[in-house]
Amino acid sequence: MQSPELHAAFVVLLVGTQAFFTALAVRNVQHADRLVARKAAWLADTLGIDDPDELRDYHRLTTTFSELQSWIGLAVLLVVLYAGALEWAVGLLAATGLSTVLQGVVFFAGLVVATQLFSLPFSIVSTFGIEEVFDFNQQTPRLFARDTLLTLGISLVFTAILGGAVLGFITVLPTLWPLAAWLLFIAFSLVMQVLYPRVIAPLFNDFDPVESGELRDAVEDVFERAGFSTSDIYTMDASRRSSQLNAYFIGFGNTKRVVLFDTLVKSMEIPELQGVLAHELAHWKEAHIWKQFASSAVRMGVVFAALGALVAFEPLYTAFGIPETATYAGLLLAALIVGPVLQFTAPLANRLSLKHEREADAFAADVMGADPMVDALARLATENLANPFPHPWYATFHYSHPPIPERIRLLEERDGADQPTNLDGPTSADD
Repeated sequence: MQSPELHAAFVVLLVGTQAFFTALAVRNVQHADRLVARKAAWLADTLGIDDPDELRDYHRLTTTFSELQSWIGLAVLLVVLYAGALEWAVGLLAATGLSTVLQGVVFFAGLVVATQLFSLPFSIVSTFGIEEVFDFNQQTPRLFARDTLLTLGISLVFTAILGGAVLGFITVLPTLWPLAAWLLFIAFSLVMQVLYPRVIAPLFNDFDPVESGELRDAVEDVFERAGFSTSDIYTMDASRRSSQLNAYFIGFGNTKRVVLFDTLVKSMEIPELQGVLAHELAHWKEAHIWKQFASSAVRMGVVFAALGALVAFEPLYTAFGIPETATYAGLLLAALIVGPVLQFTAPLANRLSLKHEREADAFAADVMGADPMVDALARLATENLANPFPHPWYATFHYSHPPIPERIRLLEERDGADQPTNLDGPTSADD
């Protein structure tokens, strides 16, 4: 085997990263189990969770299933790489006589299809097994198949366009292609802020503007209190797929919109909905979308610089028996190396998001008072069976929103509660 040191480093990087995050996941489950048992009274009184066993079971099962999928996926990847499948695929594509760019487009399209086929059994078990058992799944097999095929089609289109463009940059701008690819990433991200809410999302869901009735009056009240003119607020038929609750803000300019899941509208009282809406408006008022965009652009700039160095690293090609002309294969190997780096730097991105979420909660409390937002958070945690007590280390790497108890505590303190909820002790890393 050529370059044994490089192979060893490659395998240790991938396996070690997966082992680290699996250890975090196990620690997180153990930590949550202890605190759920210890804080059963708080869960019942504050969140309305009378059956903590269901919460624990859902968290354990989803975590175990996710880790199982990750380990099987890693094993398949390593077998494919070290059984010579990458070398075989490159040779097969080279024999077609296509240009390197077109070979790469076919290569990445094949990866998309292979990835989708691999994940399909896991998606089926998750949707019609786990989510069904816990009464979340509302999706029919026909809708599931439609979503799967539609997602595959969209992924193939974007892969062909973006993959072809990046490979073209590598060919035409061999030293400056990381800069060109980074600028393409920025442009694509901006376009998606417009394209996703107007073109892609409606392929999967129906969006109905909130135009009249009690909900519209409540929406206008929130906008008036927040100092905004009423804009696009939509309800989305999320109940076709799941009973879980959510809301989000997306877009900019004339395309910006707040989207409320219909499950959220059906499950929450009007004051709670107003608290959620005020929270989403804060992301608009405080320019969180642009701040997150700038942060992502900086992070991806570093990523593309690293990819540029690795794609030009000849021993990487030699180690896997592929010619340096197969830059698309080199790009894949480089991405596999950079992936763990992104995972380990996630706390940097999460830190900014956590700050924004706390600001949005504070804004909601200022606009509507703390109680509606506290009630809304309690409802979200209860209906979604969200783990309220993540291990601090796990949360550092995985949570872009503060844990529910922390958010409730901060809201109560901001509201001047005489006895704010105190979960700082139990939620620390005491194990």
